[in-house]
Amino acid sequence: MAIPQGPNQRWSLDFMSDALEDGRRFRVLNVIDDFSRECLAAVVDTSIGGARVARELDRIAELRGYPCLVVSDNGTELTSNAMLKWQEDRKVDWHYIAPGKPMQNGLVESFNGRMREECLNEHLFPSLRHACRMIAAWRDDYNQHRPHSSLDGLTPREYHQRSEEDQNLNRANL
Repeated sequence: MAIPQGPNQRWSLDFMSDALEDGRRFRVLNVIDDFSRECLAAVVDTSIGGARVARELDRIAELRGYPCLVVSDNGTELTSNAMLKWQEDRKVDWHYIAPGKPMQNGLVESFNGRMREECLNEHLFPSLRHACRMIAAWRDDYNQHRPHSSLDGLTPREYHQRSEEDQNLNRANL
């Protein structure tokens, strides 16, 4: 797949899991814009099924518009009837990576590695609410304050904003 040349051309998503101090498991749904590397959502809950994934994607799209393509593995949540209907109703193309080939979704896998190393492995979470707060704060730092060498030293948010400004300038010059 070609590298996207603008925002919303391709989103990648994947799940992670961790545990609270008391051993209860929780999941994190990460949604990344592959162009800007911006984390559009890090949804934390004990269970995230297909209908919830669809609602979260609609919530993101309210702010950013729908993507042209979504890339994911073929987990049951992402191949559910709710997700298939979501794809069809919104006319969003979906690409499922080959089973056992996570590097076919390398951008979100790289993001997951950073989140695991810098956030999940660094904190004990006494409650789901605490996990939500800590992960949201880490996501904000990642998007707003961390320059990326792959983005010419800009943060994901700056890279996205610069792209929007360039697109607006190009439209004005037509």
